Amino acid sequence: MLFIPKRHVKDFFDLTRNERESIFELVDEGKKLLDEKYSPDGYNVGVNCGEVSGQTVMHVHVHLIPRYTGDTSCPKGGVRGVIPDKMKY
Repeated sequence: MLFIPKRHVKDFFDLTRNERESIFELVDEGKKLLDEKYSPDGYNVGVNCGEVSGQTVMHVHVHLIPRYTGDTSCPKGGVRGVIPDKMKY
């Protein structure tokens, strides 16, 4: 699930406090919907800020990613999987 504000700003740190709070209220609502329909085992919530972090769309957006037991062989490290040396404990 993706949350995108109407006001165009490049990344998360350009949002106002009210915009950030509003987005995370929507993230909570989205989680409830996903829980009811798909019953995931967990979630990743992610925001990339800047090209070096992996941001490819230069308009802020927040990812809510449902996760399931077994959807990857080793989920340790979560979103840190983008840095292979940091992924494994």
